[in-house]
Amino acid sequence: MAEEKQKVVIIGGGIAGLTSAFYLQKAAKELSLPIEIKLVEASHRLGGKLQTVVRDGFTIERGPDSFLARKTSMIRLAKEVGMDDQLVHNSTGKSYVLVNERLHSMPGGSIMGIPTEIGPFITSGLFSLPGKLRAAADFVLPRSESGKDQSLGEFFRRRLGDEVVENLIEPLLSGIYAGDIDQLSLMSTFPQFYEVEQKYRSLILGMKKSTPAQQKKPVSTEKPKGAFLTFVSGLQSFAEAIEAKLDPASILKGHRVDKIMKTDNQYEIYLNNGETIYADSIIAATPHQVTQMMFSQYHFFEPFKSVPSTSVATVALAFPEEAVKQDIDGTGFVVSRNGDYSITACTWTHKKWAHSTPKGKVLLRCYVGRAGDETIVDLSDDQITKIVLDDLNKTMKITMKPDFAIVSRWKDSMPQYTVGHKQRLETILAYVKEELPGVFLAGASYGGVGVPDCIDQGEAAVKSVLDYLKGTGISKEAVH
Repeated sequence: MAEEKQKVVIIGGGIAGLTSAFYLQKAAKELSLPIEIKLVEASHRLGGKLQTVVRDGFTIERGPDSFLARKTSMIRLAKEVGMDDQLVHNSTGKSYVLVNERLHSMPGGSIMGIPTEIGPFITSGLFSLPGKLRAAADFVLPRSESGKDQSLGEFFRRRLGDEVVENLIEPLLSGIYAGDIDQLSLMSTFPQFYEVEQKYRSLILGMKKSTPAQQKKPVSTEKPKGAFLTFVSGLQSFAEAIEAKLDPASILKGHRVDKIMKTDNQYEIYLNNGETIYADSIIAATPHQVTQMMFSQYHFFEPFKSVPSTSVATVALAFPEEAVKQDIDGTGFVVSRNGDYSITACTWTHKKWAHSTPKGKVLLRCYVGRAGDETIVDLSDDQITKIVLDDLNKTMKITMKPDFAIVSRWKDSMPQYTVGHKQRLETILAYVKEELPGVFLAGASYGGVGVPDCIDQGEAAVKSVLDYLKGTGISKEAVH
């Protein structure tokens, strides 16, 4: 007689939840485990921020447009679902920083804004002479206090000075998190910079010494591959490919979880339609605000209430190529906060991703909204588009209206890893382990905001679930 199946409920159908469902289903099949999986998603589609618009020959991402090729968990998952032949590298090209109404080339040899070659840094018009001299203090300054978390702003200002931070580092780093670098945690966003400083003392020398050999490759006739990958058919097609591998009976869309209660060795999950489902183990692949609401009667989730999230929007503009004059030789630019601009960055998508745009057309993708400046996201599509076009016309000449514009709003969608994030999360997870055994968290609010980071967390959550079920003596051997 078959054992009663263990019920695992995954809440949230973004990439972390999809990954969890996929790898849990795979393990259950391969190991013949008595596990029943249910994936619950509040909206009527899976994939979360992975949304692609295919229109008039354009492939336009509403959310993220790519991922770092060195983060291999996404490539591995793409192979598993038969999508690896759709992967394509970005075209490499110059990138710029918009400071004081001018586009400045990113200094050669800078890694995330940190100079590793003196020549390009000294000759760059991005910084004044006093700014360059202040950055040189990095060679003599002592290390940070060991093990202490601090904001990215505090760390980089101390080492390189305000000017390098505001004209180069801040536009690059805050763009990744849509955050305020004077609030963001160094240890939770870029701990590698802290480690380089601890090891080498000087950040500049340390980055130079620890830069992988690929930066110093012998000259080759082949064009170097870009550091990013995406899918020719768009990131949404990746989410759909994962969903297609799941048992349709295991997916519950359009159902929101209102409350979760622990009863004896099980969990009662109350849905917004009045239905209750039961689980032996739960993966909450939900944003921190949602997780806190679902577990609102458990006090240890309270700190999630004070974790901020910023709102951003992307604006994709399609033009005939003759509409854009003063073309730049590059793939895009980021914007210094010091200027009078609403856009925070602009990607020349047709140059970065050749597959995204039909011949004879141009695709510009601009970003608006950041910590402390989010009201723009609430404006109408037409208002946002006009603001973006006005900003673009300060650096280039656009002579026609766009063929079309696609505005994508992401309200409260960018979790901010503020100073102390790691410690806060560890404290919450310790309580969860003690009070809610078998409950695990995964997603952008917790251990990394990038798509591969969410995949890593989904995989880790599956391993935790399997270990937990094994520990309860349920999923020991294949059931006969």
